[in-house]
Amino acid sequence: MTEEPVPVTTTRVVSPYNPANVLTAVRIVLVPVFLALVIATSLQGTGPRIVSCLVFCVASGTDFLDGWIARRWSMVTSFGKVADPIADKALTGTALVLLAAYDRVWWWVVIVILVREWGVTALRFWVIRYGIIPASRGGKLKTVLQIAAIAWYLWPVPHPADLVGPWLMGAALLVTVVTGGDYVVQALRLRREARGAR
Repeated sequence: MTEEPVPVTTTRVVSPYNPANVLTAVRIVLVPVFLALVIATSLQGTGPRIVSCLVFCVASGTDFLDGWIARRWSMVTSFGKVADPIADKALTGTALVLLAAYDRVWWWVVIVILVREWGVTALRFWVIRYGIIPASRGGKLKTVLQIAAIAWYLWPVPHPADLVGPWLMGAALLVTVVTGGDYVVQALRLRREARGAR
């Protein structure tokens, strides 16, 4: 079920130097580390692939942790609102492009996912003065599926278990597209309701 857009509310002043933002910064720093690891190894060799996968998973884990900390201890900041989605898209986008570059995933799949991801981010900034579009359950499922699919391709999964990868990526692609449409509907509704209230 589509969640209603959440109106912008006044929050207490929070220092940008808090654990949630530190974790977001760590994720940003890990993106070039992950990129360098994959390029240096060309996704060849069991050990290097495991290390690359672990770095990706650690970076992805900070996404769930920083959001939880920010909500649990009211550490939401302007920096976090901007940097968090950018860090997320940078990490998954880098991973997907690398997988396509090394012929693990079709380019058209990567392009569709990236257009949706950056499009939704642009939508959020477009309507941010009217309200915040929260992450829906479908959006959270999308994130989990994308991370799982990418990790499956990075890890040296033996045959025939490696055949699960395309199914995971297919599920991630489907949920990504469907939830993207849902976010467009929410953004348009939020903008329309805000204009109507004037």
